[in-house]
Amino acid sequence: MIKEFIEFLKQYGVVGLAIAVVIGGKANAMVTTFVDGVLMPIVGTMIPGGAWKTATMDVGPIKFLLGPFLGAVIDFVIVAALVFVIAKTLLKQEKVAKI
Repeated sequence: MIKEFIEFLKQYGVVGLAIAVVIGGKANAMVTTFVDGVLMPIVGTMIPGGAWKTATMDVGPIKFLLGPFLGAVIDFVIVAALVFVIAKTLLKQEKVAKI
């Protein structure tokens, strides 16, 4: 039964997927820290008062929290760009290997 389970893991690439999830999670944490600690303080200088985490926009009685949203958008764009570059590089290498 254990041998069958190990074959299953090898056949479907579960170990590689698990490694990718762990690395992706840590890369996401690194990008989030970079955005929160380096980029957003620079953006904060452009926001009146400089406190980007508490930046809001009031529309009547509704208060929109713009700071956290802007941080999340920048975080997403960086992660999406990294994934795009990595995928493009890996797929390019795979295509060259097939030729």
